Order: sequence, then structure tokens, then C-alpha cells
Amino acid sequence: MGLNLKALVVREKTSLEAFASKIVAVDAYNAIYQFLAIIRGPDGLHLSDNQGRVTSHLSGLFYRNIRFLSIGIKPVYVFDGKPPSLKSAEIEHRKQAKRDATVKYEKALKAGDMQEARKFAQQTTSMRDSMVKDSKKILELFGIPVIQAPSEGEATAAHLTQTGQAYASASQDFDSVLFGAKKLVRNFSNSGRRKIPNRNSYIEIEPEIIDTQKTLSELKLNKEQMIDLGILIGTDFNPDGFERVGPKTALKMIRAHSRLEDIPQIQEQLEKIDYNQIRKIFLEPEVSKVAEINFGQIDYEGITKYLVEDRNFSQDRVQTSLNRLKKAFEKKSHTLEQWMGD
Repeated sequence: MGLNLKALVVREKTSLEAFASKIVAVDAYNAIYQFLAIIRGPDGLHLSDNQGRVTSHLSGLFYRNIRFLSIGIKPVYVFDGKPPSLKSAEIEHRKQAKRDATVKYEKALKAGDMQEARKFAQQTTSMRDSMVKDSKKILELFGIPVIQAPSEGEATAAHLTQTGQAYASASQDFDSVLFGAKKLVRNFSNSGRRKIPNRNSYIEIEPEIIDTQKTLSELKLNKEQMIDLGILIGTDFNPDGFERVGPKTALKMIRAHSRLEDIPQIQEQLEKIDYNQIRKIFLEPEVSKVAEINFGQIDYEGITKYLVEDRNFSQDRVQTSLNRLKKAFEKKSHTLEQWMGD
């Protein structure tokens, strides 16, 4: 479900170019889910190799990181570990939603309605261990650091911004704000031209950046109050939130009463959730302590071998993209030499 803070946070349009030379901690599962949902064939099915293994995630990671590195962005991918036990209700809810979408997909396919079939197919997206392994392999071939979080990837990504090791955290989920990310960038992995479902038209999806301190100042809240506001709306750890409480009502309640325990009209519902434990997940999250982030060399030959020989990607497309990346690096190097020469 994700936390619905869209109406409250201070969002500013930006561009991928604005992150040139900056380290961005990417919520890996979030990015890979986007690739698995978006990159599909006309029938709504994932792209796959000649052994039937899904390759949509590899395609997304390959082309998107070519773009990142060509611009000069330094991505670091943070993978989820074991979810907190309080997330079990949300995980079950997501599984049920995927089962329901699978039934609707099959019905639409049977009726020959390919647009509906594709829409529901996207909602069936799930990640398997093999996909995580594939993703880590392609990233390592690119020399891109991979960090394994002990629990929520967003928490470790946010921690990297707090220690100054990353400029921003990249995710579609607003939970990063509650985890304390100094800056959150959305639409980082899916920016670009996208077709509008069921219409023959396109929109340009632009990255947007959220400065957590600006948001707190604008809302006149501190970090603890922001977390309580999130709990009122509904987080992954209490997905239903509170009855008849949306973002604006939640903000009014917190401004008026400061904390959950002091809001009179929610006390009966409050007794049913472990709100102190949810607070602790956000205030004292389990995170990976990273001493240093090191970027490796790009293994052009290894990428080509893996994608073309092992996973049946088009050699021409892979080679063309890698050549474009090499040229981008050469241009930067040449510009730097000219500047130093001057």
C-alpha cells in the first residue's frame, strides 16, 4: 500500500541531470518491482529468455543504469532483508491483491481485452529469489555497490543520507521520510515518457525531490509528530490506518494534540495497534552500518556475456548501449582534460 503523504510533503520538480556526481541510495526492491510491472509484452507477460526465465528486471536495470552512469550519477542499491513482524498483515494483503489480479487478468485474456489484461498483469507482479540474485549480478558487473540491509531497505537508504554517504534516497514510497531520509527522490527509476493506460497518449514522468526538513518546517511538525501522523494515515505496519482519517485530518489532529495518546477521538482504535512498536521501527530502525562506499570498474565484456549469451538479449542493443556509455565517459574525460589544461 505505502504511506499516503503525497498531499502534505513539499515536492519540487527536478531532473536526473541534477544528480550528476552525487551518490543516490536506491531502494532496490522498489525499483525492481517498477521494472517488473512496467516492462512487459503486449499480452502483459514479462519479457523472458529462451529458458522461460524472466528478464524484465534485467532489462530495466541495464538501460536505467546506463543512463545514470552516462549522466554521472552514482547509484547504490540497497536490498531488503527480513521485514518486521508487524508488516505481516500488509504482506498478506499484497498477496491477496495479486491473487485477485491474476483472476482478473485471466478473464480479460479470455475475453480478448489486451489493455485490461496488461493492466491486471502489472498488478500480479512479485519478486522471486532468482530475480534478486540476477539483479545483484548485473549491478556488480556495472561496478555499482550493492548493500544488503538487515530489514527494510528504505531504512538503510535513509541512514546513508543521514551519515552523508548519500545525497538522497530514491524510492516511490513516502516511508523514507518517516525513516529520516534527508532527501527523497521519487520517479528516479521510472522517469521518462510513459503511455497512459487505455489511451493513445503519453505523459512525461519527471523526477521530484522531497526535502524532509523543508516538509517538517512547512507542516510545523517534528520528526516524532511526523511519524504519528503517518500512523494515523496508515503505514505498512498498520495498513488500515484510522477510520475516516486522511492526510489533512491527520495533520489537524497532530497539530492540535501533538501525539497519538492525546487525541481523544482515536483512543478506542489506538488500543488495537502496537503504536509504540511502529514508532520504534521508524525511530530506531535496523540498518546496515557502511564504513565506505566503493564503486568498481565496469566489466563491459562480462555484461555482454551475461546478457547476450546467458539471457538472450540482443547483442546489437547491448553493444550499442555500452558504446554510448563509453562515449559519455570519454567526453567527460576529454572535457576534464581541457578544463585542467586551461
